[in-house]
Amino acid sequence: MKYDLIPNTLFIKNRKKFTAQMKSRSIAVFNSNDIYPISADSTIPFQQHRDIFYLSGIDQEESIILLFPEASDPKYREVAFVRETNEHIAVWEGEKLTKQAATKVSGIQTVHWLSDFDKIFFDLMTEADTIYFNTNEHYRQAVETQTREDRFIQRCKKDFPAHQWAKSNPILQEIRGVKEQEEIDLIQKACSITEKGFRRVLGFVAPEVWEYEIEAEYLHEFIRNRSDGFAYTPIIASGQNANVLHYIENINQCKDGDLLLMDVGASYANYSSDMTRTIPVNGRFTKRQKEVYEAVLRVKNEATNMLVPGTIWKEYHKEVGKVMTSELLGLGLLDKADIQKEDKDWPAYKKYFMHGTSHHIGLDTHDYGALKMPMKANMVFTVEPGIYIPDEKMGIRLEDDVVIQVKGNPINLMSGIPIDAEEIESLMNS
Repeated sequence: MKYDLIPNTLFIKNRKKFTAQMKSRSIAVFNSNDIYPISADSTIPFQQHRDIFYLSGIDQEESIILLFPEASDPKYREVAFVRETNEHIAVWEGEKLTKQAATKVSGIQTVHWLSDFDKIFFDLMTEADTIYFNTNEHYRQAVETQTREDRFIQRCKKDFPAHQWAKSNPILQEIRGVKEQEEIDLIQKACSITEKGFRRVLGFVAPEVWEYEIEAEYLHEFIRNRSDGFAYTPIIASGQNANVLHYIENINQCKDGDLLLMDVGASYANYSSDMTRTIPVNGRFTKRQKEVYEAVLRVKNEATNMLVPGTIWKEYHKEVGKVMTSELLGLGLLDKADIQKEDKDWPAYKKYFMHGTSHHIGLDTHDYGALKMPMKANMVFTVEPGIYIPDEKMGIRLEDDVVIQVKGNPINLMSGIPIDAEEIESLMNS
């Protein structure tokens, strides 16, 4: 890993939060992700399943952690299983975690080789009544491949048909949504690396540059600052491309007079940042571009201040919609007749602002979080309103990552990233 070792006290706290909500006489098991094949002997670079990382810090394939708070033998109340390493693996693949290193990373004192899992698991299951399965229940999930977790669940149901089953996901949605300070610091690190990338790009963008060249500038700056790379596939959208919400081809040339929308974030230690900035390709906003830009910025600022403890996510989006409606009226994009005849299920403002304003961010870019429950302090959200006007060849979105506070307005983890139109123009022309 490129990142500094994370103190294992974070993972110890995370496990305590999880086990505190487990049923009596229950076991929870968490598997690492598979390494996915491409073709021939090629594979997609490994990324750890965020849940096992959240609970252990183990960032290696073929790993399992097991939690059994009521195990009769105290040493089996937390167990990590890692792939057995040897000299051959060290030569061909690089060093893997030793048992001692796995303990140092995770704080789990009992570590076994993965080959010991079946025997130990069977023995512990004779003491347990319930097994927690780690199913994916994220509201945006669209999994079409069978995962290592899926195979484990199938095998468990066959081998232990008399046990009860429970879901780990509701617990994880609750506890992962509220960040520890160590996590906020890691997200801040990712945001700071993103800032370096953005400032680099401000000095690079000019008419006739290609979108993929800008993508390369970001990646260069991210990697040289020990980032894992992009937290998600970057959007580098000039001109009309900015009106395609998930434009990721990044293949067009930036033209004089166009705006450039960049939805980009660095990842650090598996924690994501998520930034959007919209800048003029030639370094100067036109009057109309600045007018729309300032409207989006006002919506973002007002929306940010709504993110306080007790806010309901669904109701928050309705309130942001009201603010956006007012701005669109002021821009002449909507009139009172549009509002009077609007469909309540698809308000008039949705013609120009069709996506949501905020989502949880953390180990996943669209992170876990209990969306139907009131917001809490130390939840981290994006704030990303936009106005998209295909008829004017203009799409503007602005986005920061903020931390809800016990009292007062959220802390903006991207406060150092230029966003005022005048500052952007000044930096691009300096």
